[in-house]
Amino acid sequence: MAEWLYEEGIGEARAALIEKGQLVEAQIERDSDAARAGSVMQGKLVRTVIPKKRGIARLISGEEVLVEPIPPKIAEGATVLLDILREAIPEEGRAKLAKARIAQPGSKAHPAPSLFQRLRATGLPIIPCPAHEEDRFEAHGWSELMEEAISGEIGTEEAALRIFPTPAMILIDVDGSLPPAKLGPKGAKLAAQAIRRLGLTGSIGIDLPTMNNKDERAIASAQIDKYLPLPFERTAVNGFGFIQIIRRRERMNLMELLRADPVETAALALLRRAERHGNGGPVTITAAPAIIDRLHKAAAWTEQLARRRGGAAALKADPGLAISAGHVA
Repeated sequence: MAEWLYEEGIGEARAALIEKGQLVEAQIERDSDAARAGSVMQGKLVRTVIPKKRGIARLISGEEVLVEPIPPKIAEGATVLLDILREAIPEEGRAKLAKARIAQPGSKAHPAPSLFQRLRATGLPIIPCPAHEEDRFEAHGWSELMEEAISGEIGTEEAALRIFPTPAMILIDVDGSLPPAKLGPKGAKLAAQAIRRLGLTGSIGIDLPTMNNKDERAIASAQIDKYLPLPFERTAVNGFGFIQIIRRRERMNLMELLRADPVETAALALLRRAERHGNGGPVTITAAPAIIDRLHKAAAWTEQLARRRGGAAALKADPGLAISAGHVA
């Protein structure tokens, strides 16, 4: 039976869905004051972009969100309650604002469900994974998945994916040494599994090899349906091997989350390792100066690490280390 592994980590919560011994889906929720999908928040309409259709609201926190549509009776300067539909998404050159709509009459402000609450809503068993127990996340390939999300490269020489997030859509290029009739279905399967595992949403394009006939393309399409759970919409594989998938977008996928702030990503990964290192007591994190500086600024993280381990947490900067090369002792 499928089950969720869950960690209440330092600076972030983590979840991994395990089916038949395989990690098939992963989620990370970082500590943040940003607007989260599913919350209802108070704000003020500060600018109309398209009358009656689109505007910008500023939340109490100062974060700006895109509002669509704008009811006729609401003017600039009005205080409004907002249903947050999609969280802010980092993009190269600029950030995509969180998206909201005016809340229904009678609504009250409330926070979004936490990651743990969303897991409970699935009805599947949840297995807590405290740091003093066996590292079940690593046993199922957690670090390897994080590397895939950061690099965007998955697979082997026979069939491999390269994933490119763009402002318009996520593009997945399929390549490999297999003949097209075999590479098409294999690539489609790998792509479907990666979409689920990395939480890829929105518009997704998969560039499969050009296949000889409709039957081969239909076999590739069937792999998407088999390995990617609903809900989603897709096109057929066209004559050039391209298929488009649409999945509802509410928050950052793993690639966006881990790439948005590489220093924070590396710092949180080191905190996870430090929490699990040895049998508790004092610990020293040695890392690149940028990471150590980030940890000094987030003193609450290292204080929490010290409490959980029952010993002091020391930080040591080493200019010779790359961001990804920190270690714990």
